Amino acid sequence: MKKPLPPLSILLCAPRGFCAGVVRAIDAVEKALAIHGAPVYVRHEIVHNKYVVESLRKKGAVFVKELHEIPDGDAPVIFSAHGVPKSVPEEAIRRRMFAIDATCPLVTKVHREAAIHAKRGRHVLLVGHSGHPEVVGTMGQLPEGTITLVETLDDVARLDPPDTDNLAFVTQTTLSVDDTAQIVAALQARFPKMIAPHKEDICYATTNRQEAVKKVAPMVDAMIVVGSPNSSNSQRLREVAERAGCPLATLVNRGQDIDWTRYGAISTLGITAGASAPEVLVEEIIDALAQHYVVTVETVTTTEEDVFFPLPRELRDVAAE
Repeated sequence: MKKPLPPLSILLCAPRGFCAGVVRAIDAVEKALAIHGAPVYVRHEIVHNKYVVESLRKKGAVFVKELHEIPDGDAPVIFSAHGVPKSVPEEAIRRRMFAIDATCPLVTKVHREAAIHAKRGRHVLLVGHSGHPEVVGTMGQLPEGTITLVETLDDVARLDPPDTDNLAFVTQTTLSVDDTAQIVAALQARFPKMIAPHKEDICYATTNRQEAVKKVAPMVDAMIVVGSPNSSNSQRLREVAERAGCPLATLVNRGQDIDWTRYGAISTLGITAGASAPEVLVEEIIDALAQHYVVTVETVTTTEEDVFFPLPRELRDVAAE
């Protein structure tokens, strides 16, 4: 006789999944394909999610690391949601490429802030993670030697800026809210005259998803964060869940990637999704869980989101025609 499945109560975090910047970037690739046909070239992953990238690749998107991989011609090239250094659009102009910038407007805001500070003679401190495309893009807005990356509290202690009275800081948009607050507090303690952003640089979606996780994490035996390993905001959600008291928090890309040996006799499970993870993958993971448990699903909502970003102008104008 088949053993009955154990019960599992799933608490679904809301908000979760796609943010407005990710929706805009994916829509930009799909709209460009609809208007211009394949191929549409995309510099770097449009967003950090393997499922999304593969889906767009099947529709005719060609992902490249750098512009020199793209042959001459009139096929569009799209810059990813994470933003690019100034040298990239400059190269596209030199090569007379049809470039479409799908950088998230909230990342563009950080670029503009950094540029304004530099123009006013301030040395810029960027709180972020080395090597992340967004950080590479932001640092690439300014001349070398005018911006310094700060990753940790130790970095703050080691800083030796050229003029301690003439500093400003900006941050990566997908950081842990709590970690960043600690680093910023340490910076402000060392450099009281440092100029802060007019408005928080960490984006609304990152903040909202972390708040939802903080609410659910203490209520569950385990938490699944749906997202890719190279997604900064997804990794931060996993860390936030652990710190908020969840005994087991794991990052899972697809239903087939669940390591069932880790879950054992759990009775409650939280699920969230990074800002680049589509809802279809959340549903896939719930379906996979339903093969092992009798599941009930309840949504825990901490805030409603209604942010919308229009398509890049090059695609809006054609769509309107």
